[in-house]
Amino acid sequence: MTSSTPINTDFYVILAILLFTIGVFGVMIRRNMIVLLMCIELMLNSVNLLMVTFSSYYNNADAQIFVFFIIVVAAAEATVGLSIIILGYRQLRSIDTGIFNKLKG
Repeated sequence: MTSSTPINTDFYVILAILLFTIGVFGVMIRRNMIVLLMCIELMLNSVNLLMVTFSSYYNNADAQIFVFFIIVVAAAEATVGLSIIILGYRQLRSIDTGIFNKLKG
């Protein structure tokens, strides 16, 4: 059996910052609704990564339980978001965010 050295928490913090930054730039730059939803999910998951990292660093499982509930809410949010995108596509035949302004009525 080989002993593996644990990865330092700095690695996880840098990874979470990188993922969150990619998500923010994706939300600001992209106009496709599906890509926008994926970038929001990416930002949520980067925060979850940070919470689990610091939870294991401080040997406290409370944040990991909170992360579980965040994942459940994110799954519900993705379901509602995708259903809104599908309904918008049926109405407008596009998933571009600029065209969704026509729905304001």
